[in-house]
Amino acid sequence: MRLPPLPVDRWDEATHQALSAMRDPAANNALSTLAHHPALAKAFLRFNVHLLTSSTLPAGVRELAILRVAHRRECAYEWSHHLRMAKDEGITDDQIAAVRGAGEGAAHLDEFDRAVITAVDELEDKSRLSDETWAALGERLNDQQRMDFVFTVGCYAMLAMAFNTFGVQLEHADQNR
Repeated sequence: MRLPPLPVDRWDEATHQALSAMRDPAANNALSTLAHHPALAKAFLRFNVHLLTSSTLPAGVRELAILRVAHRRECAYEWSHHLRMAKDEGITDDQIAAVRGAGEGAAHLDEFDRAVITAVDELEDKSRLSDETWAALGERLNDQQRMDFVFTVGCYAMLAMAFNTFGVQLEHADQNR
């Protein structure tokens, strides 16, 4: 762990304010790590909360994309937290297997779910979507939703980079990776 969570007894007023929009930040290693930099935490979390609560992107699409990012970036922390959220949004075990590229999961995906996974891969590999993938996403998503999709993938790729670099550890020993 390069940057351990900052103990709550060391949080100043700026830190408490920066993390105030989040539920139980002291129990969350990622948020407690962000507590080292309250100004950054406040700015970033405003954007991140938008993606999680106000985005036009359907939650199931968001979670499928985030899981693909977490898998590709080998980010156990992000995977663990979003696996629970994905299951809450109805993401199936077959979809999860496909995100990991395991088993027969991809064979059970519909065209749109395959397009979501392809879109994440294209954004990760080339920092852009092909015309074909943009159009495939457009079968179910409007322009604003596709914009939210791109920003969601970018945000969670950046978070995975930060979590992996800082060494953010899971809160619980028994996590599904």
